[in-house]
Amino acid sequence: MKMDLNAIIEKMETGDQDAALTALQTFNKEKSQCFSFTPGEEEDREDGHLQEHLGELVLGFLERDLQPSCQLACLETIRILSRDKKSLVPFATHHAMQILIRHAGLGQGEGFTPEIPDLEVIVEALKCLCNIVFNSEVAQEAGAELQLIVGLAERLKQCREPQWNHYVRFFDLRLTFLITALRVDVRAQLACELRGVSLLSEALDATLSLCWPDMYEVARAGFDGCSELPPLGRQETERAMEILKILFNVTFDSNRRKVDEEEAATYRHLGAILRHCIMSTSEGEERTEEMHSHTVNLLGNLPLPCLDVLLMPKVQQGSIEYIGVNMDAVKVLLEFMEKRLDRGNKLKETLLPSLNLLTESARIHRETRKFLRMKVLPPLRDVKNRPEVGNALRNKLVRLMTHIDTDVKHCAAEFLFVLCKESVSRFIKYTGYGNAAGLLAARGLMRGGRDPGHYSEDEDSDTEEYREAKPHINPVTGRVEEEQPNPMEGMTEEQKEYEAMKLVKMFDKLSRGQVIQPMKIGADGKMTSLEPQELHYLASQQFGESNNSDSDSDTN
Repeated sequence: MKMDLNAIIEKMETGDQDAALTALQTFNKEKSQCFSFTPGEEEDREDGHLQEHLGELVLGFLERDLQPSCQLACLETIRILSRDKKSLVPFATHHAMQILIRHAGLGQGEGFTPEIPDLEVIVEALKCLCNIVFNSEVAQEAGAELQLIVGLAERLKQCREPQWNHYVRFFDLRLTFLITALRVDVRAQLACELRGVSLLSEALDATLSLCWPDMYEVARAGFDGCSELPPLGRQETERAMEILKILFNVTFDSNRRKVDEEEAATYRHLGAILRHCIMSTSEGEERTEEMHSHTVNLLGNLPLPCLDVLLMPKVQQGSIEYIGVNMDAVKVLLEFMEKRLDRGNKLKETLLPSLNLLTESARIHRETRKFLRMKVLPPLRDVKNRPEVGNALRNKLVRLMTHIDTDVKHCAAEFLFVLCKESVSRFIKYTGYGNAAGLLAARGLMRGGRDPGHYSEDEDSDTEEYREAKPHINPVTGRVEEEQPNPMEGMTEEQKEYEAMKLVKMFDKLSRGQVIQPMKIGADGKMTSLEPQELHYLASQQFGESNNSDSDSDTN
């Protein structure tokens, strides 16, 4: 049976609180699972704007001194109506936002705030604000003008006070995430004026119930020294993930700028908490992976020198130790990255944050690089298969170096290049010249050499299998191949010259038709175009028809 909105509006217009309560409860019950409007209701809205009028009446009621049950019914109606962008007009105004902010207990020195707040009313008002801010730019602007973020920050400071239940805390965080994601000015205000990183780090600390055995070493309160922690509860995980998402918003450019000593200490403190997050689990594998994903995203925003906190905890029984350093966190990050790689779904969004994080950690921290190289590029033994063939992590990453997505193939190549200390010869050894060519061309390293970098001089010891096979390895494919017969064997010099010029003419024809573009390696090590006359010149040089010296440029 279709609900008669006119009848509900009539009861609301009487101003009687009990009649309004009954009408709104009926509406809310019927529409509780409604997230879109039927064509019939669209017609109603077009004819009489009934939804908007109902919204205006409900807002009018909320300005009165109502019993909590009626306040709650009014807010539930607003939450339902605000799901639809076309019903937002009454709620996106400065005045309407002010009413909802007051009912959410976030007002700044204005209106009446009860001494004993009704938590159900606060939660419902927060849900309304989340819907409205998400769906309306006008409401976002009004929220910024009304200093909504200041009210949220004030309540975040009360993260250890027991008066606020999970739902108030969660929707506070959800609203903070939305407005910082959608408003750059609010994001900057929280980060700078309200000291957002410290504030949210404290909230995350409280949510996870942490204790600090050392300056940058974290443990779960009551479980200090335990090798295995119990999974985080569902509610704690939900709040922690919201905090991680907000922190991602406010630290978005942190790794691109220099930070002073005080900021570095703040980020190291946060990094220590994030290490605990990456080492923790939640209820269920899917929820654990989601939390780890948000943690990895945020770690990628931290200033690179501050990532040393991942290695600071002392080595304990059961820890992964490498050259005296605790590598538990690095191992978890590597396993997380490989899991995303194996899944193969939306690699740019799912794989690159962890891959970039490992790359930059390896670039700046010697211990991390050496540990990752041991895991990803162990001493080479398999020289019969191409580097991209196989199920080892090296094989999987080399396959990515020819991925259709430019960002994916560049990041995979960059990771392996850093593990090779940016040495061209070592990079080619592990990947093959054909796979390596893209990165080398972009870096101007086609002639070989090494990019400048701060790397130690540890040796790259070859296995006995590699040393024996090295003279027979094809550098392009990166494997030992059967010796092929010489196609020019038995030809006279004139026949060889004829075949060479024939090939040059074919290249010239394809080049003029813009089917291919012959290239050469310039003096700077980068690829440049090879002109047709240069092809003829090089061919004549090959067979001694020119008295000039050999060309300075290599051809590809």
